[in-house]
Amino acid sequence: MTSKIFKSIISVAAAVLMASLIIITGVLYHYFGNVQEEQLKDELSLAASAAELLGEDYLAGLDYDRYRLTWVDADGNVVFDSHADKSSMENHADREEIKEALTYGTGSSMRQSSTLTEQTIYEATRLEDGSVLRISVSRATAIALVLGMVQPIAFVIAIAFCLSGWLADRMAKRVVEPLNKLNLDKPMENDVYEELAPLLRRIHSQHKEIEYQMWTLQQKQDEFEQITDNMKEAMVLLDSNGRIISINPAAKKLFGINIDCVGEDFLTIDRKQDMRQAINEVKDKGQAFFYTKKNGRNYQFDLSRIDADGKIHGIVILAFDITEQVNAEKHRQEFTANVSHELKTPLQTIIGSAELMENGIVKEDDIPRFVGRIRKEASRLVILIDDIIRLSQLDEGVDMPREDVCLRNIAEEVCETLSDAAKMKNISLNISGDDGVICGVRRLLHEIVYNLCDNAIKYNREGGSVDISVEEKAGTVCFSVKDTGIGISSEHQEKIFERFYRVDKSHSKQSGGTGLGLSIVKHAVQYHHGKIIIESEPDKGTTISVLFDTTV
Repeated sequence: MTSKIFKSIISVAAAVLMASLIIITGVLYHYFGNVQEEQLKDELSLAASAAELLGEDYLAGLDYDRYRLTWVDADGNVVFDSHADKSSMENHADREEIKEALTYGTGSSMRQSSTLTEQTIYEATRLEDGSVLRISVSRATAIALVLGMVQPIAFVIAIAFCLSGWLADRMAKRVVEPLNKLNLDKPMENDVYEELAPLLRRIHSQHKEIEYQMWTLQQKQDEFEQITDNMKEAMVLLDSNGRIISINPAAKKLFGINIDCVGEDFLTIDRKQDMRQAINEVKDKGQAFFYTKKNGRNYQFDLSRIDADGKIHGIVILAFDITEQVNAEKHRQEFTANVSHELKTPLQTIIGSAELMENGIVKEDDIPRFVGRIRKEASRLVILIDDIIRLSQLDEGVDMPREDVCLRNIAEEVCETLSDAAKMKNISLNISGDDGVICGVRRLLHEIVYNLCDNAIKYNREGGSVDISVEEKAGTVCFSVKDTGIGISSEHQEKIFERFYRVDKSHSKQSGGTGLGLSIVKHAVQYHHGKIIIESEPDKGTTISVLFDTTV
């Protein structure tokens, strides 16, 4: 901008200077030319008066350093000339000034030299005898005048340009300096030229609009990041070239990325063939999905194409952890198979015994024994179905009425119920500790205590013991069942709460268990937001503790 202002000022100064020189030269030249013409007319008038009185002798005696006098008769023949021999001069009757003088009494003309640097002015007057007296003088033309003044004009131009350049540079800096000091971040706080006020107001208005748009964009960006950062699903946004635009923490964890990879080609992050095929497929079809395993878990990848104005603008990759669904489906299949097997076994016994009795093969004395077998297997079926119903209710999360329940009272009721089973194996049942009152579902808490105590008796040794304790601590109630039974090895301890899982299948068959008791315990404890702790060693007994948080 400084350069433009400088050039503009220099250009204006140069134009003004040249115009001034031209105008002044023209005006002066015109003025002095008119003065010279008037003087020439006065000289001619004096010479004409003297020539009429004194004749040619007067003219011959004049000094002709500046002027030239020519006397022409009425026919145009030269009578006298101050600068040439009259006999050698041609007839002047065709001269413009001579013709005008003969016709009008006076005449004047101007003729240019061949070099254009000199011109001659002629003034003529008619005398009383009809002859014409002419006076002429040569003067430089405007071109010659300018050429003669080249050196002083050049000197003046040089001085003018230097002075104009200095003034232009100084003025340009003074003009630009306030502009350079403008605080465009706070345009309304600037104290500058009044002419800039509309521009500064416009900038201020644009700042406000940009700030609002930036705030809106930042809000949307923050909302987007809050949503994506807290997503359990892994999400990656790619541009049309397959480069990463955004990747959330879940995706970084899934792909094992610890650095900022925005702007990188996604295929450098995941080079697997199924991902390459899915990206190519989504570009062609708009959607694609596939299943794979990563870090020991099952994932479903969904890819969607982002289109706008008929062009591909990017790809969204979502990864869903479906491990729980896969495991649930696996457990469902296993559960269905186990239930079928568990239901089939007693039914076959019932059907077989009934057929034998129906066909009369059973002796009269054996009928009570077969009827007892049918009753026993039917009872086993009823217990199994009840357990399945309870598990279904727990799986569905059905709301159940809660109340304050004393765990010690439930333990005493269970011990009384199981006392006959304990006496058959000569096992002692001992209860100790506090009341352990918690707010819960009585039926489910009874199932927890009953199943733990029942297992402690079934898998105990002859003459062993079962110690039941209830302990209240700050905000928690701990219910424990300790037996002196066969114990559980470490590899089975996490699996015993699975449905139909048995450490010793032959022993379970003998004990008549359904294989669902501990699974019911697990789900009932989860329903009450509790925690199960198991401590056991083979041949040294087992202690199972359940912790309930009374503040929940």
